[in-house]
Amino acid sequence: MANDAQGTTPVLRLQNVAKTFFTPHGDVRAVEPLSLDIRQGEFISVIGPSGCGKSTLMNIVGGLIEDYEGSVEVDGVQVRGCHKEIGMVFQEESTFPWRTAIDNVAFPLEAAGMGREERVAKARELLHLVGLDGFENRFPSELSGGMRQRIAIARTLAFRPRILLMDEPFAALDEQTRLLLGDKVVQIQQELNQTTMLITHNIAEAVQLSDRVLIMTFRPGRIKRVVEIDLPRPRSSKMMGGERFGHYVAAIWDDLREEASKGLQELERLRS
Repeated sequence: MANDAQGTTPVLRLQNVAKTFFTPHGDVRAVEPLSLDIRQGEFISVIGPSGCGKSTLMNIVGGLIEDYEGSVEVDGVQVRGCHKEIGMVFQEESTFPWRTAIDNVAFPLEAAGMGREERVAKARELLHLVGLDGFENRFPSELSGGMRQRIAIARTLAFRPRILLMDEPFAALDEQTRLLLGDKVVQIQQELNQTTMLITHNIAEAVQLSDRVLIMTFRPGRIKRVVEIDLPRPRSSKMMGGERFGHYVAAIWDDLREEASKGLQELERLRS
């Protein structure tokens, strides 16, 4: 289990969080009331079929959606909107093409008014942390998709958020790259003892990275089951061929299959 799990107050608490979108075509209940406590240093993955409200949930926690039911607390204090302790990494390409790797990472420090020498030194440390030594002066167009996503992660880490939210950050990458980047994310998360919530469609990825996996139902999204991943740390993609790893993947898929089928049926209905 994650470090510092014994703390009495969770670093992140969701209480009866729910969301309805009101549209001209009718109301859409995206997320039913759900509650969740996440401990300091814990890695949580949220998995479910398309349309189950995973990204809606993350956007609520990250402060991008403020009109919702229930409450979100950081260290026992209710928050609504963006919070300095929470950083977000998205699936979409987010590097600035006109900035080098080191200047991309240093951007939030520059925006905060930090002097150039100090921010460049910090950005260099973060590039080392994500394994991009020697690429400091490369532009995004000169780097692979996996490298650009590492820059995005390093840039988010620049202001040292205690809570990191990632919305399918590896979805656009090939399978080999996402496995290796997953190894790097595990290493960083353990080094920083950072509380992390990952949104993913990939069951193996969720098992590889997580302390707990939250399986969500098809819309409206509810927590169907929480799976504790009792695999030793430090972890890497090397364990993916193991029997226990396969057991977790199969068990999660058994729970997810019915919900994925509902999502597929809904997609076919909309197309007809």
